[in-house]
Amino acid sequence: MPQARFATFLAVTSFLCTVTHFQHMLVIGNALPNDDLFALDVLSKLHTDHVSTAEASSDFGHIVEAIPNAVFHPTSPADIAGLIKLSLSQPRPFTVAPRGRGHSARGQALAPGGVVVDMRSLAGRGSDHGHRVNVSSDEAWVDAGGEQLWIDVLCATLERGGGGLAPRVWTDYLRITVGGTLSNGGIGGQAFRHGPQISNVLELDVVAGTGEMITCSPDKNADLFFAALGGLGQFGVITRARIALERAPKRVRWVRLAYSDVRSFTRDQELLISRRDSEPDFDYIEGQVQLNRTLTEGRRSSSFFSASELDRLTNLAVETRSSAIYFIEGAMYYTDDTAAFVDERLAMISEDLSFVPGHAFVRDVSYVEFLDRVGRDEQKLRSAGVWDVPHPWLNLFVPRSRVLDFDAGVFKGVLKDARPVGPILMYPMHRDAWDDRTTTATPPDDDDVFYAVGLLRSAVAAGDLERLERENAAVLEFCDRAGIACKQYLPHHDSQDGWKRHFGEKWGRVEAMKRKYDPRAILSPGQGIFPAAVAPDDSV
Repeated sequence: MPQARFATFLAVTSFLCTVTHFQHMLVIGNALPNDDLFALDVLSKLHTDHVSTAEASSDFGHIVEAIPNAVFHPTSPADIAGLIKLSLSQPRPFTVAPRGRGHSARGQALAPGGVVVDMRSLAGRGSDHGHRVNVSSDEAWVDAGGEQLWIDVLCATLERGGGGLAPRVWTDYLRITVGGTLSNGGIGGQAFRHGPQISNVLELDVVAGTGEMITCSPDKNADLFFAALGGLGQFGVITRARIALERAPKRVRWVRLAYSDVRSFTRDQELLISRRDSEPDFDYIEGQVQLNRTLTEGRRSSSFFSASELDRLTNLAVETRSSAIYFIEGAMYYTDDTAAFVDERLAMISEDLSFVPGHAFVRDVSYVEFLDRVGRDEQKLRSAGVWDVPHPWLNLFVPRSRVLDFDAGVFKGVLKDARPVGPILMYPMHRDAWDDRTTTATPPDDDDVFYAVGLLRSAVAAGDLERLERENAAVLEFCDRAGIACKQYLPHHDSQDGWKRHFGEKWGRVEAMKRKYDPRAILSPGQGIFPAAVAPDDSV
């Protein structure tokens, strides 16, 4: 038997023997020491049936499959601490991966041969669901369990503060967990003003890879606090986050402005985000890229644009012979008190911008409708059978000084003949809104602005996955060849050398935090950053 397979066999055998040992003691009614009684309680929450392990063997990406030996259903953070301690008590620990909605794309939430922690179990069931979302008496913050969906946090906070409260920064999709986004960064259209979600956290509860339950903040256990934020689950499991709140608006004026020229598009985006310190023009700013062939030849459907509007955009692409049409997407929040001024503000803003005349598209929706827009798209895609398909997503942070080179080499080069199914995002953020003490990797600090570029494409037909993977590889190869110092967001790398390059100057800190808070390297093995389950005396 090859060495690697033999090692895997030993690890699995050790784990299964542990389960069998305690289950056998339960059956025969032996008296158990206290530690064994606690371990028995942990083991009672392990599910090893095929349905449970099969469900936890894949993720949103549908690219990687890895079957765990068991799925753990905790009812409290203490249960997770107990599971980790049980792992560490073994001659060769089993790996542990927290999983919320499994919205990773490359197996990051999987635990091959280990234990997947079903974080949803912490949320309770039925009337108990959502009991781990609590707003402070002064309405300054909300404590949310790491397992809570952002849509549930939104619903809970909107019920407080008279007119309602809400966190300041949202990801585009709300049916993912608090712990999941905070382990990556949490970006969206409000980030130009408030930074990512990880810049709006006041305190965390983390179950470290040592089994300790640790409360941390910028003033208490600060090294773990900043390591866990954007830490890809490498140092602990986030079981609670204290998140800053603001007054919630009632409605949103939702705008898309069309451009046929990337220079005007990026110049106007940067102008809009530069006004953050005064009364901002928009409360939310993102951007999208619609490749020419998706308008002229591809599947033309949109939850925002009407059929006649899509016809106008198609004509614009044909008439300008542009390889892409670009959209600034802006949102202006308002309440009953400010409704009368919204149109006036929008007209004033438009005078400063260079979008194609006659190509401003405006919608008026409720605040919840706007924030949950992707949730509605999800239902449509599920109905059409194109939600649970492979998603070879590639997300990059691109320095502002090279974004035009990126556009020329990628949108007008690698992808010029592509007809992607799925959005392409492109919007700028301020570097100083990111706390460099967190673990998330951003481009070198030569530029004060960098762009988030998301190729959020889906493989819906035979051969799509392989083609999209080739295109993703070509995009990364182009960036390397052109010297564009981009960083992956929601990263995936095939080797530790790749991870070292990814983290750059932060790598030494990442290693040190791993040694301190997960010395046996049992947490989140699907990220592929550190070798799993090393011996106690081995260095990480």
